[in-house]
Amino acid sequence: MTAAGRPRGGLSIGVVLAQLRPDFPDVTISKIRFLESEGLVRPARTASGYRQFTPSDVDRLRYVLSAQRDRYLPLKVIKEQLDAADQAPAKALRAVDLSPAAGHRVTREDLLARAGIDAGLLADLEQHGLIRAGAGGFYDHEAVQIASTARAMAEHGLQARHLRPFRAAADREVGLVEQAVANAHRRRDREDVVRELAALSVTLHTLLVKVGLRDVAGRPVSPR
Repeated sequence: MTAAGRPRGGLSIGVVLAQLRPDFPDVTISKIRFLESEGLVRPARTASGYRQFTPSDVDRLRYVLSAQRDRYLPLKVIKEQLDAADQAPAKALRAVDLSPAAGHRVTREDLLARAGIDAGLLADLEQHGLIRAGAGGFYDHEAVQIASTARAMAEHGLQARHLRPFRAAADREVGLVEQAVANAHRRRDREDVVRELAALSVTLHTLLVKVGLRDVAGRPVSPR
């Protein structure tokens, strides 16, 4: 313990901020304190009340900030994921992809291998607008996830052409968000509104589908 009563072990909140800033330039001490108040990170405290963060705490913060920025997940969902990881072995959080999805590109061959699909399914997904190749023919992180999800749905008899309503619904939601941010003049204001509405849209969509599928599961099975 130093003369000022600060801990010698662990990382101070200032050090944590310095480690996060290169990847998350908008993060602040107030943001970290808010995430702590929401139970997303739980640093230890010294007798003098100073926070002591561990490398695992920093990993959690990176996960939270990445999930908010790149996947537009609401804090409630992120907390559920972290709570689930806490119930697993300590290495479970490390197994989660903590790297930012933005800018992550893969080749066509990599996408096929990572998603476990063949070229025919990929062609169908592209034909129906579910996946689009970017500049140079590369695919982003989300394209891999969409392809993997489509493969799992195909195992239940849903082909690429059946998934077109999902594309149409997503485009309509994007259009609504565009209307909502049209009056925001500052870029940071627009980004904040987009993140918030994206998280709310995902939550609302998930809840509506969940309610609808619950009704489907409760219906009596028709004899064939």
